[in-house]
Amino acid sequence: MSVLGYQDIVNGPLAQYLALSYKIGGDVAKQAEFVKLAFEAQLQYVSLATQCSQPGQDKQMALLKPTSDQITAIQDFREKNRASPFFNHLSAISESIPALGWVCVSPTPGPHVKEMNDAGQFYTNRVLKEWKEKDVTHVEWARAWMQTLTELQQYIKQFHTTGLVWSGKGIAAAPPPPPMGACPPPPPPPTFDLSSLSLDGSKDERSALFAEINQGEAITKNLKKVTADMQTHKNPTLRTGPAPFKATQFGSVSATGPAAASMVKDPIFTRDGKKWLIEYQKNNPNLLVENAEMNNVVYVFKSEGSTLAVKGKVNNIVMDSCKKCSLLFDSVVASVEFVNCQSVQMQVLGHVPTISIDKTDGCQMYLSKQSLGVEVVSSKSSEMNIMLPEDSGDYTELPLPEQFKTTISGKTLKTVCVDSLG
Repeated sequence: MSVLGYQDIVNGPLAQYLALSYKIGGDVAKQAEFVKLAFEAQLQYVSLATQCSQPGQDKQMALLKPTSDQITAIQDFREKNRASPFFNHLSAISESIPALGWVCVSPTPGPHVKEMNDAGQFYTNRVLKEWKEKDVTHVEWARAWMQTLTELQQYIKQFHTTGLVWSGKGIAAAPPPPPMGACPPPPPPPTFDLSSLSLDGSKDERSALFAEINQGEAITKNLKKVTADMQTHKNPTLRTGPAPFKATQFGSVSATGPAAASMVKDPIFTRDGKKWLIEYQKNNPNLLVENAEMNNVVYVFKSEGSTLAVKGKVNNIVMDSCKKCSLLFDSVVASVEFVNCQSVQMQVLGHVPTISIDKTDGCQMYLSKQSLGVEVVSSKSSEMNIMLPEDSGDYTELPLPEQFKTTISGKTLKTVCVDSLG
């Protein structure tokens, strides 16, 4: 039943998502191919769990590699197509596809899927907002994907509540997974050389051991004296040891040493149609966008220690995965957005209707008098402050709330901000 339940997801909401992806076409359809392969690989893994007992960790990682490779391909495809007109679609899938890592989560795999679904919802909401008046196909696409992960969570709750179940018995209705192969046969029993055994106590090694123990106090004469340089409390260098092993998460890849150095990319500052792409800038205080138009979008990605000035009025400015960066701009038509950033600040000289902050730690917003009607939408963020201008030219600092209290009122929830006393 576990396999059949997973097949219902593949043939139901996932099939609908794939059909809508192919209908939209372009980058959405290309990414959907990776998603299809990822779910097929996981279906084979779930099928294997119904036939075998749980293998060792090394064997599990080898069996999970097909799924892990597809997750990496989905995320890489998004990174390589940041200028795509369907970037929000690609990001919605890229942010939430780690939900397939539930097979490695115990004892709460269901909540893990919900957490990943919520992570992608930031971008699915963008798709709904952008396309609800243009093309209903995109709206149905976003809902089909969210429904896929919702049903995956329900499936886990029904069949694998505390983690993937390795039942060790085959199910007739489930076809064997051809790529994975069958479970390895058990190792042969160890062989013993009976000729080496002897009933003669004088030749038994245990006799020698007992004889040595029976020496009494004389047994200590062969012990080595512990000197001061051998004692850990007098020699701190002896206390250091190897670093503890830390297990990596499913589908994650860590890069250190020369491999990490090879991932450093060249800075990019270019204009692609209506989009200004500013990526991988480091310690550059002189970034300038000028001669921009009202329908232009400025996108800043993975930059550090840099300052960007935007002259004129543009439609939208996005800072994604930036650290210790500053933004100075005149006016925007739609919004300024900060996603996955650390220690960033912005100053508006003209008008900004909306500021969106998502998964960001440290955001200072200096407003102008024309922007006092701004709406600030924040989620999963901390250390946010709004700086209000005064007639003297100074600013008044107001922190955005990070704590909330929710109470139940009938069949609804009432949520209010809680002032921090710490």
